[in-house]
Amino acid sequence: MAMHEKVDVAIVGAGASGSVFAAVLAKAGKKVVVLETGPDWQLSDLISSDFWGRRIKAAGAPFLLAGKNPFGYGYQSGWGVGGAALHYFANLPRLLPNDFKIRSEHNRALDWPISYQDVAPYYDKVARDIGVSGNAKAEEIWRPAGEPYPMPPMKTFRNGEVWLKGFEALGIRMVPAAVGMNSTDYKGRPACIYDGWCHIGCPTGALSNPLVTYLAEARKAGAEVRARSTVTRVLTNRQGTRVRGLEYYDAKKERQVQEASVVVLAAWSAQNPRLLLNSATDRHPRGLANASGLVGKYMMCHYSSGTWALFDQDVQNHLGTTGAQFMSYDRYGKTAHPGVFGSSFIVAGSALKTSDLGGFANARLDLFGAELQAFMKRAARGLTRIGAFGEELPNLDNRIELAADKDEFGMPLGRLHHSFDQDAVGLWNANFEEGLRIAKATGAREVWSARGNMPTIHLMGGTIMGTDAGNSVVNSYGQSHELPNLYLAGPGIFPTAGASNPTNTIFALSLRGAEQLAAKWGAVEL
Repeated sequence: MAMHEKVDVAIVGAGASGSVFAAVLAKAGKKVVVLETGPDWQLSDLISSDFWGRRIKAAGAPFLLAGKNPFGYGYQSGWGVGGAALHYFANLPRLLPNDFKIRSEHNRALDWPISYQDVAPYYDKVARDIGVSGNAKAEEIWRPAGEPYPMPPMKTFRNGEVWLKGFEALGIRMVPAAVGMNSTDYKGRPACIYDGWCHIGCPTGALSNPLVTYLAEARKAGAEVRARSTVTRVLTNRQGTRVRGLEYYDAKKERQVQEASVVVLAAWSAQNPRLLLNSATDRHPRGLANASGLVGKYMMCHYSSGTWALFDQDVQNHLGTTGAQFMSYDRYGKTAHPGVFGSSFIVAGSALKTSDLGGFANARLDLFGAELQAFMKRAARGLTRIGAFGEELPNLDNRIELAADKDEFGMPLGRLHHSFDQDAVGLWNANFEEGLRIAKATGAREVWSARGNMPTIHLMGGTIMGTDAGNSVVNSYGQSHELPNLYLAGPGIFPTAGASNPTNTIFALSLRGAEQLAAKWGAVEL
């Protein structure tokens, strides 16, 4: 076993949240080490191919899946430096004020210990930091005013524009999607070329993944990124009152210890609880930061109700961005659909490729052989889709727990239990019904629902924030209630999921937590 020189901060995970903490703290003069399980990717490794793009998707020890709706995590986590934000769609909508007080306003779910107003300044700062294209003024029909985005909206193409007639017919307002992509050159990074390969990584730097934003800033400020380093335990002092570092295995599978004044767990939402539970001691027999018994509990996700439309005209469906050209919060009220509960977030105009995630080959699961080939020839010119993301409410039964099976380092595998409740199923169906009405109003030749197994998207929860150690794992900054020099980062600290893509909120909360840690360093690292 090797012992490394003690550092100020050891961060687990080099993705969206870990890169923010690394940048803020390194620029504040702290000695920072980031430990990442996977390889140290470069932009040149991001090849525009569904096949090669799978290298940056989930890898490492598997999670065991259980429940009525097992969580499919193949596209929801990342492998290597940059994490899932290497291949994310860069859709950067916000949570809205109604997401933060569901318990107070509806006697359902949980309240956040903070409000939209606490997070809003950090949404604005994220936009300046990484570059966001969109129309913030147009979004004010749904949210409080904020700063303008630093870049104008992205270009639009027919595969998004053909839907506007259908939305207008149903009275649904659409605005340009807020995306972490460059519509113009920004901070030395080029403008997007609209080739539609965002979901496997952007090799030009036009998409705001950590390699070209926060992680690049962290490295410039002196942070060390240690790839091929698999963390297995968070270590504590003898009294169990503070963390003292991390146990991990290096590329040679040799055990190492990295001591640190502060530890930040910024791994995937399923991995952070697994680490805390596996770090149990005599002083913390149920796992670290788990006095509430809520470590690994309240796992949540989104689900999508997709609708396809096939046009006779060429809709340029290979062009644009994988995420969206247009977005709408018009169904974001918690009771927007009669008889069901939860928000919906609508997007339109995704670039399509032949196969893999949301491709032509998956649009008609009932077709095979010659019939599928004939359909795909038509689809290559005329197919397009919309989607409505739905909100899942927090449920104690949806959880991460340790299994008896172990990985190659002797660490118990995580078992992820997940089932949707009737609210989620009802909202999923309501969004399908409305999607068909929208599609029929476009005048498309054929329309149909993208039904299959109810999908699971964007894992959140497991280390939720709250007011004290009795009802949560961390405070609103991600600081553990029990171990003051242990921080948690990422969507795991969300008490509710909302319906909009979580990455903008991940960035914003991480900025808020990292800046608080830097400002109160003397009190935290003692």
